[in-house]
Amino acid sequence: MLTLFLIFFPVVAATLILMVQSERINQAALVAALIELVLAGYAFFSFRADATSQFGFDYAWIGSLGIRFSAGIDGISVLLVLLTGLLVPFIVLSTFNRTYQRPSTFYALMLYMQAALMGVFTARDGFLFYLFFEAALIPIYFLAAMWGGQNRIPVTFKFFVYTIFGSLFMLLALVYLYYQTPAINGAAHSSAIADFYNLKLTPGAQNWVFWAFFIAFAIKMPVFPFHTWQPDTYVESPTPATMLLAGIMLKMGVYGLIRFILPIVPLGVETWGKTAIILSVIGIVYGSIIAIRQRDMKRLIAYSSFSHVGLMAAGVFSQTETGMQGALVQMLAHGINVVGMFFVADVIFNRTNTRQLDQLGGITQSTPKLTIYFMIMLLGSVALPLTNGFVGEFLLLHGVFTYNHYLGLAAGFTIIFGAVYMLRMFQKSMFGPTSSRTESFTDLSSSESWVFIPLVVMVFWIGVYPHTFLKVTEPAVANLMKYIGTTAVSMK
Repeated sequence: MLTLFLIFFPVVAATLILMVQSERINQAALVAALIELVLAGYAFFSFRADATSQFGFDYAWIGSLGIRFSAGIDGISVLLVLLTGLLVPFIVLSTFNRTYQRPSTFYALMLYMQAALMGVFTARDGFLFYLFFEAALIPIYFLAAMWGGQNRIPVTFKFFVYTIFGSLFMLLALVYLYYQTPAINGAAHSSAIADFYNLKLTPGAQNWVFWAFFIAFAIKMPVFPFHTWQPDTYVESPTPATMLLAGIMLKMGVYGLIRFILPIVPLGVETWGKTAIILSVIGIVYGSIIAIRQRDMKRLIAYSSFSHVGLMAAGVFSQTETGMQGALVQMLAHGINVVGMFFVADVIFNRTNTRQLDQLGGITQSTPKLTIYFMIMLLGSVALPLTNGFVGEFLLLHGVFTYNHYLGLAAGFTIIFGAVYMLRMFQKSMFGPTSSRTESFTDLSSSESWVFIPLVVMVFWIGVYPHTFLKVTEPAVANLMKYIGTTAVSMK
C-alpha cells in the first residue's frame, strides 16, 4: 500500500493546490513534496534487498482483458523511487525567489508529474507502465509551453511529437507481447511484465520488439541520433521543468531498457546490442564535443546530460553486472548533479539576466557560498574520486570495457571531455574580471543555500560510501543477469 500512497498522494496534493489561491502556495507544494520524500526515504531504508517486489498492490483494472493496476518496488526501481522523492522538494524550493504567473497551476503540474514518474518506476503491468509513461509527458508539456522562453511553442511541439511517435512503437510491442501470453481461463491474456519475461519469442519477433522498445526509450533518454529535441527543450523550458526533465524524466528511458528490453528480448539484444552501444558511444563523444563549443550555460549542461546518458545506455547494453549496477547508481548520481548544475545556471541568470559565458566573469569575488557549491557539483559531474559521479562512471566504463575494449576506450573520453567543458564553464563564469552584469552580483540567499546543501551531502555520501545504495540493487541485478543469460542460451 505504500506504493499506492507514493503514486496518489502527489495527485491529491496537486488537486488541492489547484483549488487554492494563496501567496504561500509554494510552501504548500514544498510541504507536500517533503511528505513524499519521507515516504520514499522510508521505502528505501525499509527495503529488503533479498526480497522481490515489496510495498505493492494489485487490483483488477480492466478485468475482462486481464489488465491489472499492479505496482510495487523492487531492487531495480528502488533507487529511482528515492531519486523522484528526493529531487522534487528541492526543485520546488529552488523557485522560492522566483515569481511565476498562475502559481497554483505551476506547482500542481510539478506534483502531477511526480506522481506519474512514481507510477512509471513502480508499475508491474505493461499497460500501466505505458499509461504512466505517457501521463508524465502531459505536465512537462504544459510547464514548458506556459512558462518557457520565447521559442517555447515550436520547441515544445517538437518534443511532444518526438515522444508520442516513440511511444506508439512501444504500444505496438506491448500489444504484441500481450497476445503472446497464454490466455487466462481461456478468456483473457496477461499484461504483467513478469509474464512477458517467460515468453519464448522467435528471433525475428525479438528483433522487431527490440527496435520498437529501443526507439521509444532512446527518444526519451535521448540517445544519438534521437536527441535533436533535447537541447532546445532544456533551454526553452523554465528551469524547474528542465530539472524535472534532466534529473528524473530521462531516467524513464534507461529504466525501460533494464525493465523491458534485456529480459524480454535477449536474442534481440544479442543481435542489435552492439549497434545500440555504438550509437550510445557516438552520443557520448558527440555530446561532449558540442558541449565544449557552447557559450550558453544551460545548453552546455544539456549536452553534458546527453553525453552522460549515452554512457548509461552503453553500460546497460554491455550486459554485465557492473554495467547494470553502474547504470542504476549513475541515474541517482546524475539526477543529483544535473539538478545542482541547472540551479547554478538559474541563480546566475536570475542575477545577471544572461547565461552567455562571454558576458560573465568575476562572480567568485563576492560569492563564497555559490563558488563552493558550484565547484562541488561540478566535481561530481566530472567524476572526481570520492564524489557520486565517480562510482557510477567507473562501473559503467568497466562494463563497456569488458564488453569491448575499443568501445570502452572511446566511452572513456567522457571523463576527459567532461573535465574540459565543465572547468571551462567554471573558469569563464566565476573567475577573471567582473563585467557590467556581474559587478553587483550577490551571494546565495538562505532558501537557495538549502537547495544545495542536501545535494552536496548526497554527492559525498554516494561517493564515499556507495555500499548504502549498491547493496539494495545488487541481488536484483544478479537475478536479472542470470535470467538473461539462461534465457538466451535456452532459446538458441
